[in-house]
Amino acid sequence: MTALLEARALHAGYGETRVLHGLDFTVEEGGVTALLGANGAGKTTTLRAVSGMVRTKGEIRFAGERIEGRRTEDIARRGIAHVPDGRGTFMELTVEENLRLGAYTRRDRGVAADFERMFNYFPKLRQRFRQQAGTLSGGEQQMLALARAMLLRPRLLLLDEPSVGLAPLIVREIFEIMRRIKEEEGVGILIVEQNASLALGIADRAYLLETGRIVVSGPAADIREDEAIRRSYLGY
Repeated sequence: MTALLEARALHAGYGETRVLHGLDFTVEEGGVTALLGANGAGKTTTLRAVSGMVRTKGEIRFAGERIEGRRTEDIARRGIAHVPDGRGTFMELTVEENLRLGAYTRRDRGVAADFERMFNYFPKLRQRFRQQAGTLSGGEQQMLALARAMLLRPRLLLLDEPSVGLAPLIVREIFEIMRRIKEEEGVGILIVEQNASLALGIADRAYLLETGRIVVSGPAADIREDEAIRRSYLGY
């Protein structure tokens, strides 16, 4: 497979506080890479570094081009969509208005057709189309966040804790939809997820972070089957 996203010697932080210390990782074209680790390990900062939200040192390449130091809007136009922790839903807007914001960088005429594609993945959003987003359930808000990101027509999705705060049944539904998106849309996914078992079940490759450094990396299936890693780092 071809590398879609590559980070080399990536450092990042906030002010004088350094959070990431020289990360090397890759997301393959159409593949899923999981970032695992405890709270404070640097997972969310890694996503923010890729999407241009924090200052970085090192090199980040997307589709062969360096993108570190670019503005977030420019990175979005290149085809990277970020679904942050907390979903980033505009609560006072309707479902329709939230979705249209996802396509704000597009100038093509395929937006209406893409709305229909998203409704195939997320039929509940069709039912809630005119409803204020703040009245949706947590699971429906997560579906809205994913659909809004997909309306950018991204090549890469950055997902930060998509299961947080959701009931197990809804989590399984959302992860199954993400699996379909990976297979049917060919979108690369970089996912941060506290539920390591779920993340490893959908990922092709995984990196385990500890205090801003990668301590374990490899095929997700191998890490999932390694009892010593599971007990020492993943807690299951």
